[in-house]
Amino acid sequence: MNRYDADQAPDAADWLAANDDERLDEVRAYHRRLRAKMPNERAHAMFHMIVENQLATSVASVVETLERLQREGLDRHDAVHAIGKVLAEHIYHIVKDQKSSPGTDLKEPYFEALRHLTAEDFRHAGS
Repeated sequence: MNRYDADQAPDAADWLAANDDERLDEVRAYHRRLRAKMPNERAHAMFHMIVENQLATSVASVVETLERLQREGLDRHDAVHAIGKVLAEHIYHIVKDQKSSPGTDLKEPYFEALRHLTAEDFRHAGS
């Protein structure tokens, strides 16, 4: 796999051919090159990796959201962060609420939140 750069879409085939540890290592190395400070580097890298996995496998809601956020002025890296934040909140609520029953579509609330996400929301959340 080529060196990861969140501002450039990785080659989907190369990205998916790598194992999770390789992907995480690449994302962590990227953030180290940026000298990014974060409370939990591994968790941060994990959400990056999940979003990149969704993009590489062409999950329509995620691809559309990334493209829309970039049209609204976010660079690719910030758009991945914005999507990752929505994903983290979604997972938090699933674990916290533990109300899902068999047959519940756990993805739809995530996709719905992505449909409503804007670059402005992300900018204000960081303030």
